[in-house]
Amino acid sequence: MSNSIGRRRVLAGAGAGILLGALEGCAAGLMRPPPMPAAAKRLQLPALQAGSDRITRITVCTRPFRAQGPRLDVERVGAKTIVHNYGHGGSGWSLSWGSSSIAVRNAMAGGDREIAVIGCGALGLTSALLLQRAGARATIYAKELPPNVRSSLATGVWSPDSRICLEQHATPAFKREWETMARQSFQTYQSYLGLPADPVEFVDIYGVFDTDPAKRLGTPPSDAKPAFANLQRELVDDLIPARQEFAPGTHPFGGRFVRGSSTMMFNLSAYSRLLLADFLANGGKIEIAEFHAPADLMPLPQKTLINATGYGARALFGDDSITPVRGQLAHTIPQTDIHYGLAYRQSWLIPRRDGLVFQFTGEDDYYGYGDDTTMPDRAEAERAVDTIAGLFT
Repeated sequence: MSNSIGRRRVLAGAGAGILLGALEGCAAGLMRPPPMPAAAKRLQLPALQAGSDRITRITVCTRPFRAQGPRLDVERVGAKTIVHNYGHGGSGWSLSWGSSSIAVRNAMAGGDREIAVIGCGALGLTSALLLQRAGARATIYAKELPPNVRSSLATGVWSPDSRICLEQHATPAFKREWETMARQSFQTYQSYLGLPADPVEFVDIYGVFDTDPAKRLGTPPSDAKPAFANLQRELVDDLIPARQEFAPGTHPFGGRFVRGSSTMMFNLSAYSRLLLADFLANGGKIEIAEFHAPADLMPLPQKTLINATGYGARALFGDDSITPVRGQLAHTIPQTDIHYGLAYRQSWLIPRRDGLVFQFTGEDDYYGYGDDTTMPDRAEAERAVDTIAGLFT
């Protein structure tokens, strides 16, 4: 999923700012005006209609986390050249265009112009489209198509460093590659703004706190839990919108404290349909197929394959470096006047057009880590919805 985002640290910490910032542009240091004093601003928001009785469905997905980061190497398997493009944790959609650009460049380096893409999720669709734009003929082979792929169950928030790797593996070389992927992805997403059905849009997300977040102490790292890499603020701070602060009494949430900023959001239902339609309109082909081992790929007519199977690569290629991270969403009836998100007490609201999305994220980035179960948890779903709804009562 574009997922749980390391959301615990998104709107918290003094000076941390909002981590869900939009990204891209080529400037290295945008000059921002100083933020308005909190007392000079008032935040007015349409009231949310939310309750557990408005839940329409509960979805669960498994994000493919690799401690060392995404797998983007090339290997030879029999007569095939396999270009890997998977293992992005909760950053699959967010990094898709940049990561797939690397995969396409690797795939076309040998001169082939008939290339197969295995998988039809975020990385598979963008790989196939970029192959077409580079002059290649692409065929997608997949067991399932959107909306029945894992990445269709993501939150849809732009979160390029959500469980992208462990901090210990964030080498200078990795950071350079990550920044290139993030910036290229964000730049590509700008061409999807303003289209019918809003496949991509910007929204404001507000963190709500019972006590002043500027005076809160951060949680010290645990020796038993290695830290995940936190790259947005380090590498692309110039591209993240400035945080706004709202003092108690200047917003709809009583004596609480509020801080927020703008971020990019994907309406995944509309966005994935658009990508699929563009691929087919450009002459792309899709074949429904299921592969259980690398040997099953050998009969394919294409000599070069991009492996964009996400969590499926764990079984297909025996990649035990993939760790499952469970993520659950509660979907509720759409509310067309809600164009803002909220975070409060480990629960989130994302204002998707196909229905409001709620998620409980737990106390740290390890919530759901190592859990590959996909059975919906109704109690967890209701907790997320009721926590956010409680802000309006």
